[in-house]
Amino acid sequence: MSTRYHTPLRYPGGKQKLTPFLVEVLDANNMIGGEYAEPYAGGAGVALELLLRKHVRKIHLNDSALPIYAFWRSVLKETDALNSMIASASMTIAEWRKRQDIVRNPKGHTLLEVGYSAFFLNRCNRSGVLSGGVIGGLDQTGNWKMDARFTRNELIRRIETIADRKSSIVVKNWDAERFMTEHVDTLPPDTLVYCDPPYFDKASRLYLNSYGPDDHERIAKFIQAKVRHKWMVSYDSAPEILWHYRKRRSFLYDLQYNASTVYKGREIFIFSDQLKVPTESELPYIDQAILENKVHLQARRNKHLAVSTSV
Repeated sequence: MSTRYHTPLRYPGGKQKLTPFLVEVLDANNMIGGEYAEPYAGGAGVALELLLRKHVRKIHLNDSALPIYAFWRSVLKETDALNSMIASASMTIAEWRKRQDIVRNPKGHTLLEVGYSAFFLNRCNRSGVLSGGVIGGLDQTGNWKMDARFTRNELIRRIETIADRKSSIVVKNWDAERFMTEHVDTLPPDTLVYCDPPYFDKASRLYLNSYGPDDHERIAKFIQAKVRHKWMVSYDSAPEILWHYRKRRSFLYDLQYNASTVYKGREIFIFSDQLKVPTESELPYIDQAILENKVHLQARRNKHLAVSTSV
């Protein structure tokens, strides 16, 4: 699979590099060509890779953060206006401050202005963090300047490619639980639901909307009890998260991030009982994780089968 991604957004912990594994999950469950839903879309890296490479026929994206939703809505509904703003973008600190203010105080601005402002900060801030500092610093004396990741022509091309498939993309600005209850529940059986909630640790510095400990516990109970489609969840491997999903099959893996500095994080994939987990992967770190956790995965599978048989 090509390493050239389709999403125009930079996202901390962006999961698009995991797309081959998601394809393997779809294949193992005979869901290639089905639909795909993300209650926490963010940069939508995996969703767009799956759609544009024709592994799924339709994607359903949701983000409770208005600026992120406004950007995706602008991509689909005001493509030309958004691309015109990108083409004529002013790369100055004054413009950066203006866009920062709009994202912080979106009321009174159009969704196009809010969406473009979120995009501007995402491309000009360190690691794409909307609440973070500008690349190169306010005095623009760093080795890299604020336009280092603002490759206009390439970004416009990505947006046009996505807009060409707008009939296959649904975007919502709902709370994740509402999205899963009112929208995902209406989707066909061959829909995979992939939940990538805000990290448990250090989330407040990475996302506009983050969860507290009680929120993580609540959403874990909700997903396990209420989501009827086949689902998978990814998280940072905080002990609390491991506990919340202790009854589900899971495995830990290493993923490299780039948020201010490059580092490796330990993450977890969790799977619904009815989802078949691939026995191997083309991604070496996922393949190793599956191998290391094979006994644990199989034990959970056997327990589930035993309960199903007794019923």
